[in-house]
This record gives sequence, C-alpha cells and structure tokens, in this order.
Amino acid sequence: QVQLVESGGGSVQAGGSLRLSCVASINTYGTYGMAWFRRAPGKERGGVATIARDGRTSYADSVKGRFTSYQDNTNTLSLQMNSLKPEDTAMYYCAAARPNPYTGVCDYNYWGQGTQVTVSS
Repeated sequence: QVQLVESGGGSVQAGGSLRLSCVASINTYGTYGMAWFRRAPGKERGGVATIARDGRTSYADSVKGRFTSYQDNTNTLSLQMNSLKPEDTAMYYCAAARPNPYTGVCDYNYWGQGTQVTVSS
C-alpha cells in the first residue's frame, strides 16, 4: 500500500509559479511509475506529466515547456509549474503504480487527495 500526500497548491496570478510536492509513504524511486494528473471544474481528469522508474518524463502538450516534474529524493516527487495560465486552474493529483512487467504500462492505482491550484487572470 502506498500513501501519497500532495502539497504546494495555492492561488497565483497568471504568469506566476508554484511548486507542488508529492510525498509517498514508501521509497518509490526506481520501483514505481509516478504521474501528475489534474481535474478542472466541469472537466474530466487529464494527465499532466509522467515520470518513469528510470526518471524519463513526458508531458501533456498543454504544459510542455512550462512544467517540470522531478524526483527530489527517494519518496518525494515535485512538479514545478511556471508561466501559469488561468486554464491551469484545477485540482492536481499525484499517482503511482508498479509498471506492468510485460507491457511497462502503469495502471495508476495509488492516488493522493489532491491539491488545488487557482490561477487568476
């Protein structure tokens, strides 16, 4: 069982920055694939960034060049968000999963409670 706790959300003006953190209850580095998701009001949850066990990252087109996710230490994941836009307003979630040993696909089954990010214009 992995427990995830996000923090760092808040309210900022457009163009500002925030850094979200996700602290896991166990050492996830090298074992679990990690990801950031977000859900905006009235919209479905969408992926923001994935971080593979080997540290490779991928980003949604909407955040490329503005967001960076990285592993701070063995159980803490961060999401640095720069040049924030009003459309980035959402609840942000951290997720984790052990990759499928055959496909490498992560079916994220551990989730944090979320942290709210609000960007005003």
